[in-house]
Formats: sequence, C-alpha cells, structure tokens
Amino acid sequence: MTGWRADWPAPAKLNLFLHVTGRRADGYHSLQTAFRLIDLADTLRFHPREDGQVTLRRPLTGVPPAQDLCVRAAVSLKDATGHEGGVEIELEKRIPIGGGLGGGSSDAATTLVALNHLWRLGLNRVQLQRLALKLGADVPLFIFGENAFAEGVGEELSPLELGRAWYLVLVPPVRVPTAAVFAAAELTRETKPIKITAFFDGLKRRVLRNDLEPVVCKRFPEVARHLAWLRQHGDARMSGSGACVYAEFSTESAARAVHVQLPPEMRGIVVCGLERHPLQELSK
Repeated sequence: MTGWRADWPAPAKLNLFLHVTGRRADGYHSLQTAFRLIDLADTLRFHPREDGQVTLRRPLTGVPPAQDLCVRAAVSLKDATGHEGGVEIELEKRIPIGGGLGGGSSDAATTLVALNHLWRLGLNRVQLQRLALKLGADVPLFIFGENAFAEGVGEELSPLELGRAWYLVLVPPVRVPTAAVFAAAELTRETKPIKITAFFDGLKRRVLRNDLEPVVCKRFPEVARHLAWLRQHGDARMSGSGACVYAEFSTESAARAVHVQLPPEMRGIVVCGLERHPLQELSK
C-alpha cells in the first residue's frame, strides 16, 4: 500500500570505503565512496493538511522544525512544483542520529518520493535527485535507490552489484559533527582516485579505507575504542563521518556470534545488506 495510510520506509546506508580525493573551488570536497543500503530503517507517515502548511507531528529533540530535513524536503517540493497542499510528517526514528548512517538524508529522500507520489506531482527520478542534492550530498543516493559507487561530492552515482552480506554495526554514544570533520586541518585530502574495478579488488586486499576515520578517532576516543574492539573480530571501519563503525560477515549467524560478545556498555545492531531501496519503483 502506498497511499496516505501507508508506512514509508527510509533505510540507512553504510560507506564501504570513503576516500577524499581533493578540495573543490566551492569549498566542498571531492569524494569517492561505495554506498551499501541496509535494512535498518526509519518509518515515515504523512497526513494531509488543508492549510498548505508543512509540520512535524513530533519534532526531533534539538532540531528546529524549519531545519528538519523532512520539512525542508517537503517545502522544496512545494516550491519547485507550486503545489498548494500541506502535510503533517510523522517520523519514527530507528537510525542513530549523527552516526554516519545517512538517517536524515534517507528521511528527506523518502519524503520527496512519498509526497511526489501522494500529491501526484509526476516528477521523475532525475528531477527528484536535483532537488535532493540541494538538501545534502547523501540524499540523491536514496532517490537513486540502489547500491552505488559515488564520486563528485557523492552525487555522481553508478550502480553496484553487491553480494548478500550481514553487518554488525556498533553505535558509540557520541554524535560527530560532519562539517567539523571535513574542516579538520589534519584530514587527508589527496587520496588517489580509483576505478570501480579497483574497488572490488581493493576490498579483497583490504587497502580501501575511510579517510575521515583518523580525524574522528583522534577527537572522539569512544569511536576509537569501539573500532578497536570490533577489529578483534574482522575488518572493521567507520561509516561516513561516524560515529558508527561496522564489520561485514557472510552469514547472519556469524554476525550474531560476535554481537553476543559485546561488552555490556557497548550497543550494537545486526543488519542485512539490501539490493535496492524498497521505494525504488516509485521514482522512475
């Protein structure tokens, strides 16, 4: 069901690697990364309003409603199309905030896809991706709707065929400010670009990395501690700008076997990789 009474999923992502390959004239960084969608997801519900307003049923703590990415996505869609209807957005959060799993970006993308459908606006995927990029560099991925090799600021997307895999994701009790990490003087910004074929070879050789990881671990000891624990059990790395770290496993049972060994003060989630976004067919 994809009507007004539906639950609309907003899945999280992992960065299987993240290289900073340069700094652009506009101040943004050039990146290469591989995005993996996972089955950890927020849920959104949309309720029509007759007054044309965009509101939140339960605003997130510490986030002014006007700055909430769901609200900004709905307003941008109204502005781009001239649609006069309103909506109340209800968000059920499961993806950790400030964890590098793309929760806010995914919520914004689901808002664009859902309201484009519910308001019968008829925008295609390319048009939605243009709106998405104005909201954040990760938002177009969730409109694209499948695992992807990404370049540019993260918006140049090529589909990736990835095998089935399970992940143990650890959630350190900190929120990492993305802008501060990218602004750090010690951040490596000259990693040599690679090709998609090298991505697959690199995974086998374990030469790929997250260039943001040393900066975050230096400034947030809890991230470093969680990463060190997880590396006792596999090839672990940080997702995005953190704080979440993860390791990949070929079976669910292998991931859960490590999960049960977690120290009591650490929080972990076992998730499965997705082949595509559950709403992909609605953004053609």
